[in-house]
Amino acid sequence: MDLNTWYGILIPFLGTSLGAACVFFMKKTMSISIQRALTGFAGGVMVAASVWSLLIPALDQSEAMGAWSFIPAAVGFWVGILFLLLLDHLLPHLHRNAEQAEGPKTKLQRTTMLVLAVTLHNIPEGMAVGVVLAGYLADNAGISLAGALALSIGIAIQNFPEGAIISMPLKSEGVSKTKSFAYGVLSGIVEPLGAILTILAADLVVPALPYFLSFAAGAMIYVVVEELIPEMSQGKHSNIGTIFFAVGFTVMMILDVALG
Repeated sequence: MDLNTWYGILIPFLGTSLGAACVFFMKKTMSISIQRALTGFAGGVMVAASVWSLLIPALDQSEAMGAWSFIPAAVGFWVGILFLLLLDHLLPHLHRNAEQAEGPKTKLQRTTMLVLAVTLHNIPEGMAVGVVLAGYLADNAGISLAGALALSIGIAIQNFPEGAIISMPLKSEGVSKTKSFAYGVLSGIVEPLGAILTILAADLVVPALPYFLSFAAGAMIYVVVEELIPEMSQGKHSNIGTIFFAVGFTVMMILDVALG
């Protein structure tokens, strides 16, 4: 892997780490409105990335199939949805502002399950980065370095609020700043690991690139609909989440079109 590939792998993780570092600079607990805005922004980025960085390239890759070119995108999309649904049932986790954990019963601490919830939805993001970078490294897949980095930068932007959303509430619950930061960083480590593993499996990924691209899109859309949209819409004044969802969508769309 060249240096540009490593940049693409590590940029999203840097976004999570910088967001988690907010615990050292922000004294007050993050307000509900700010959490809604950040969650909506993250959701908008993920949906736009799913469309412009993953599904549209998947359709372009399948153009030779003519009228049936939708099949790889549709199949991969649904496999991604079902994969996240399976993980949702197998991995114990606790969403923010939720009282009851999801998945199998466990004696894990609340803090650990909160981190697992974020880790769960970071898995498809890491795979998305890895799939796009594997396509870039293949040279003949029609994916440019600029397009791959646009996805990495977009995910890094939405990872920043995610890191903060993990670390700040932990601090308010009495966890030390250092531990809160560590938990925030830990929640994002799955992204570079997932990207590296996907790239190492390039011999399998590249021949079936349209399926893998749409798989990552399906997994990301599942996370947005199942987790982020409900979180940004809870309670009064939920329109702030909707507005920032649109902002995130626009930012990622601009990044992908301008750089891709």
